[in-house]
Amino acid sequence: MAKKRSTIKEVAALAGVSIATVSNVFSGSKPVNNDLRRKVESAAKDLNYQLDRAASQLRSGQARVVGVLVPDLDDVFFTSLVSRLEVMARKDGYDVIVTSSRDDVEVEKSRLRALLGWRPSGLVAIPCSDTIPDLLRDEAGSIPLVFADRVILSEAFADTVTIDNIEAGEMVADHLRQFGHRDVVIAASDLSVAPIRDRIQGVRNVFLQHGREPTVVELGSNAERGAEIFANWLEANPVPSAIFGLTNVTTLSVLAALARHHIDVPEQSALVGFDDYVWMSARKVPLTAVRQPIDAMAQAIWQRLRIRMAGELEEPRHTVLNVSLQARNSVRQIGSDPLHSANQPIEEKAGYEIHHKDIGGATPKV
Repeated sequence: MAKKRSTIKEVAALAGVSIATVSNVFSGSKPVNNDLRRKVESAAKDLNYQLDRAASQLRSGQARVVGVLVPDLDDVFFTSLVSRLEVMARKDGYDVIVTSSRDDVEVEKSRLRALLGWRPSGLVAIPCSDTIPDLLRDEAGSIPLVFADRVILSEAFADTVTIDNIEAGEMVADHLRQFGHRDVVIAASDLSVAPIRDRIQGVRNVFLQHGREPTVVELGSNAERGAEIFANWLEANPVPSAIFGLTNVTTLSVLAALARHHIDVPEQSALVGFDDYVWMSARKVPLTAVRQPIDAMAQAIWQRLRIRMAGELEEPRHTVLNVSLQARNSVRQIGSDPLHSANQPIEEKAGYEIHHKDIGGATPKV
């Protein structure tokens, strides 16, 4: 016989509080002092009590739940962003449901249907392709929505939070040129994704001014498969003087391929990564890397979503954030008549300053 589920009434009785107090603890709708909260949480744990979200939603007419759709939970960038959103959502009394499309359009449709079935209070969506899912277009105006990261601004019908990807590519290209590098390979993930194309365009903007065309190698979003592709490319081509990995995953792929061929960084090839995580600096040769302002990004996403959930109906706003370049030892000076010595720090081109490109309305503060 199946064990009977504990009820909110039983939790309240064991904790010695009212049912309303138990409800407030789990819904976050009203503040509860720490002593009462601990009593309720302890009683719930003893009784193995789980809040019935569906029943709560039927009573209130709306779930205090926010959905988050990401392309791939194996990518540290997306998990880091989700983690920060969860913290902010919890402070405001919301739970977060996260789902991954696995970079597959059909999977994305299925996961979106599941998320929308919760009738969430709001939704953060990072599409897996340049095409905004029809399900989200159908929900336009009926659910607060913020697009992040992978989105073409001209096609967005809701608020967006992105970085300046073209500037990021230009920043890396300028840095490599300052250190004498002309033969550059770009390790891209998926060329069908707009931010990746923009980063490539930024690199090309700089090198084409000097009559050079960077080589682009598409590696996909799987680190092991990408390493195999790049290792094969290295077998068929001369070792470039510098490599730029456009994501943290492709940076890992490049490192694995270089290790397989016993190619040293930076002696034989310089390397610049993207998404500056701890592992990039916790190496014998720390990697120069583009750092995305992930805290500011999460803050901007949550602020726009919270404002929309509060009922703001103004035209969509596009928030564009700057990145910064963390210069380390994985890029060395080559050639004669150097523009900069290898030990001279470069001037920081951009930090965590925020730019807003709004479609109507006043400039929001983040």
